[in-house]
Amino acid sequence: MRLVLGSSSPRRRELLAQIGVTPDRVAAPEIDETPRKGEAPRPYCLRMAREKAAAIAIAPGEIVLSADTTVAAGRRILGKPADETEAEGFLRLLSGRRHRVVTAVALRREDRAWARDVVTAVRFKRLSDEEIAAYLRSGEWRGKAGGYAIHGLAGPLIPWISGSFTGVVGLPLAETANLLRAAGYPVALDGPAK
Repeated sequence: MRLVLGSSSPRRRELLAQIGVTPDRVAAPEIDETPRKGEAPRPYCLRMAREKAAAIAIAPGEIVLSADTTVAAGRRILGKPADETEAEGFLRLLSGRRHRVVTAVALRREDRAWARDVVTAVRFKRLSDEEIAAYLRSGEWRGKAGGYAIHGLAGPLIPWISGSFTGVVGLPLAETANLLRAAGYPVALDGPAK
């Protein structure tokens, strides 16, 4: 069985390696990621992961794994900031408060599909203007849901999380491993392939 990773994220490839999985190929899906009017963050994230998996063409014997990560401040969806001004707005909104990070994983094999989402609560410390400016200068906010990377320079700004750290990074490993097993794909610690 061959695994197609439906994501161009290097972080997701690194996370998969932690469970002994190396994709046979990578194919970034091209879909419209605009939230529907009134769509809540969790259903939105699940829909995105499923649509990404459905958008990737696979051959017999292949499975495709896709994921989506969304930062939710209440019902507001904070995707990848379009520019530094939007990233600054996200950081100011998240400063000193809790928010949720939703990561959904979808797996498709021929005519079967699986999906799972994980919600993690994250709290930012109250950020000073200097901390926000320094983080923006780093450029690390680019391409990151909510405008930050917990596994990078934003780590020291986050004193508390409740849930899946790897889910906040972009791929909840326990849930991903279970989905892969359900599809018949071996992961690390499973022993020899059957």
